[in-house]
Parts: sequence; structure tokens; C-alpha cells
Amino acid sequence: MLSERAEEILEALWIQLEEEGKKQLDLGASRDEPAIDELIKLGFIRKDLDHIHLLEKGKMHAMACVRRHRLAERLLADVFDIKNKIINEVSCKFEHLLHEGLEDSVCTLLGHPKVCPHSKPIPPGKCCREKINKKLLKLLAPLSDLEVKDKGKIAYLQAKDRSQMQKLINIGAMPGVSIVLLQKFPSYVFQIGQSQFAIDKELASSICVRLAR
Repeated sequence: MLSERAEEILEALWIQLEEEGKKQLDLGASRDEPAIDELIKLGFIRKDLDHIHLLEKGKMHAMACVRRHRLAERLLADVFDIKNKIINEVSCKFEHLLHEGLEDSVCTLLGHPKVCPHSKPIPPGKCCREKINKKLLKLLAPLSDLEVKDKGKIAYLQAKDRSQMQKLINIGAMPGVSIVLLQKFPSYVFQIGQSQFAIDKELASSICVRLAR
């Protein structure tokens, strides 16, 4: 098992490589850290003067670190109602408890969320691609996965762009609002308050609902 610091370094490397377009990480004060040697021995990174490079062998492990961190944030925000001001600090400690198998169960429990509370993408896992563990009780699910008459409260929105987000805001689909699914075909019809709205599947998929039990 990797040390916590080694996981943090992998996470930072993956974010810089995949999301910020950088190819290397400046070591700075980290050059003599034991975690650097740990990752080099495993063949996950290569050190070049004052920079480290993420190698192919380390990419999957790095992506898994990012996935666990963002799933931990989503879990803490949606289930434990941890506020944004401290969520990153708490999730940094919590993510190290999530490992393969458990992280997929958490992901399924949350309805396979696509973004973290900071709107950063959550790398998909095996459970997302294969839709396994379907029998696991879900706390949250996209509106598009609900059955007619299912109800709950909107937990968060995962709109793909500003235009889509504006459409949701215009119909009052906001976090904390109660919602009931009335129809799934030919369009998704739901009720908020005394008003009913019809939307397509793509928009319905962007509304994540905390299910009432």
C-alpha cells in the first residue's frame, strides 16, 4: 500500500498532466521526500533534475487517487453535509480509507456522480462502465434513473455547460428543492412545488436526487 504522501504526489501529478496540460511537476522542497523514492522504486515516476514525470505505470494509480479524493468529497458533501470550507481538508484524510471495491460501492451508493462538489470531473471506475452492484441501495441517483413516483430532494446539479445550468435554474431545479418524477416517456416529466416540467434525458441526467426512503 502506498503512503499517504505518495498518493498526494500522484494526485497532484495527474491533475497537472490531465487537467492543466503540464508534463512535469516542479519538485521544489519535496526533492528529498521519502515518498519520491517510494514512487521511483515502484516505477510510477521518473526524477529529472528538479522535476518529476508521471510514467505510464503510475497513471492508473494516480487516476485512482484523484477518483477516491473526489468521491470522498462527494460523499462528505451529500451524505454527511460537510461544508465547502472544510471539505477538502476532511476529504484528504477520508480518501485514504477508500480503496478498490469500497470506492466502487460508494460510487454506486451516490449514483455514479460525474463531478465533485467543486465541479471537477470524477474519473469513472469499473462500476460506472459496467453498471455493477445494481442491487446496492442508492442514496442518490440521477433523475433519469428514477422510477415513476420516486421522490426526493435535489442534491446537486452536474450540468455540462452554462446553458444547461441556466435551463435548470429557470425551472427552479435547485439543490434542496423537493422533486417527484411523474413520467419517463416520451420525455421526463417531474413536479417541483405545484409546477410540472418536461425535459429530455440529457437534462434529466444532470439532476442528482437524494432519494426519500
